[in-house]
Amino acid sequence: MSSTDVKAPAEQEREFHKYETERTTGEKKADISYIFVRIAVTLNVIMLFFPSFNPARLSDLINRNLSLFSCGVSYDSIVSNFGRAFRQGWVSEDSFRDLSAFSFIIIISVIVSIAGACTSLGNVRMKKLSTAFSAAGSVMEIIALVLIRGVYNGIVETARNAGKLDKVLPMYPLINYVFYALAIVSCVFALISFLLIMKVPSEKKFEMEPKFQLFLMMLPIIALAVVFSYLPLYGWRYAFFDYKSGEQLTADKFVGLKYFQQLLQNDATKKDIVRVLRNTLAMSGLGILTSWVPMAFAIFLAEIKNNAFRRFVQTFTTIPNFISWVLVYAIAIAIFNTDGFINTFLTSATGAVHSTNYLMSSSHSWLKMLAWGMWKGVGWSAIIYVASISGIDQGLYEAATVDGAGRFSKMWYITVPELMPTFFVLLLMSVANILSNGMEQYLVFSNPMNKDSMQVLDLYVYNLGIGSGLIPLSTVIGMVKSFVSVVLLFGANAFSKAVRGESIV
Repeated sequence: MSSTDVKAPAEQEREFHKYETERTTGEKKADISYIFVRIAVTLNVIMLFFPSFNPARLSDLINRNLSLFSCGVSYDSIVSNFGRAFRQGWVSEDSFRDLSAFSFIIIISVIVSIAGACTSLGNVRMKKLSTAFSAAGSVMEIIALVLIRGVYNGIVETARNAGKLDKVLPMYPLINYVFYALAIVSCVFALISFLLIMKVPSEKKFEMEPKFQLFLMMLPIIALAVVFSYLPLYGWRYAFFDYKSGEQLTADKFVGLKYFQQLLQNDATKKDIVRVLRNTLAMSGLGILTSWVPMAFAIFLAEIKNNAFRRFVQTFTTIPNFISWVLVYAIAIAIFNTDGFINTFLTSATGAVHSTNYLMSSSHSWLKMLAWGMWKGVGWSAIIYVASISGIDQGLYEAATVDGAGRFSKMWYITVPELMPTFFVLLLMSVANILSNGMEQYLVFSNPMNKDSMQVLDLYVYNLGIGSGLIPLSTVIGMVKSFVSVVLLFGANAFSKAVRGESIV
């Protein structure tokens, strides 16, 4: 065999290093290119849920509060104002069915793009696959947008033929071009990344670093927190407008800090706020004072030696947490109403007629709500302590037994100290949420007789916004409550760090 048939080892090594350098450089460039894809996908996801960015709003008759997501999952929401237009033949129902279907395709395309963005966090083989996902999702989105343009042309043509353009009010949102741009950017940079990544050996496995796996596991929780905790903050803008339900926010309705001033200057409002804060702080304070009860319950539950009986008690006390407050109130009526169990029993036992309506009375309202809340939630709240108890080192109990410690001594000197970190974390969270003690419980138990002592801040905001239509004022109160809760959280955290040397933030 000649020397030209077999490359020298040095030359092979140089070619290998050259290949590795080119491959590494290509992957780095692909990572940079894919950043633009991730940005485009993120913006697409955000715009999916905001009514202002709805490309499917092809007529002014379509509710301006509908997002693209709503249009894609609910056909009825799109055509709610088109009954007469359909009956008179001004527009075709098929056009709006197509519009809902194409909106749903955009949703699917965004989901495919999200899958591509998540897959790009893996090794080179997963990155290669992610480019295919991203490109496919972008192409699907572009096709759906083109089809939506066709629907718009059909609506215009049908309405023009019927001579009712002024009734149908067709419109083509400019935001469509932004969706086009994002889809094109995502597709182009996904293809660039595909070309930059060199051919991957087929034997290479799909792998991802543990930190990215953990991130993807947390991603649904982060998404839910954004949708249900941070996205609603967009509604804070109502606090600065003279807004009534169903109206559009326009510049001429901007009132600045008017409702913030009303909160401080109106005597009737200040009186209501003082009363509501008294009820809120009292009920939250009672909850904090009794926050040790679930821990004590969990400790005694763990001491039950019969496993079957312990499981029965835990299940029996946890079930009330899953009962709605409406059903709880129905149970309360069956027991405490004029013809409820207590009055019926007293009438049978004494022979005298008893018809006291205990639910209508305003006496001891705070204690009553505390009792109902504990009955409903103590079993559920004890679960985290039960889990903590199961994690305590059993060697501590064995050593205490050898030293002659009794059952209660082990509970007091081992179990309780081991549970204190968990207890203090939950206590800090309770302090931070001292102004947020819920609404449902107080709404169902409230009546004209006990309203003054039953109305807490959340219920007051609900009654102002939904009951009285004072949405800006209720928004202001909700904003102030959120700011106070954040301040209390960091204050309690700083206090815990100064006293105990531990913090949760």
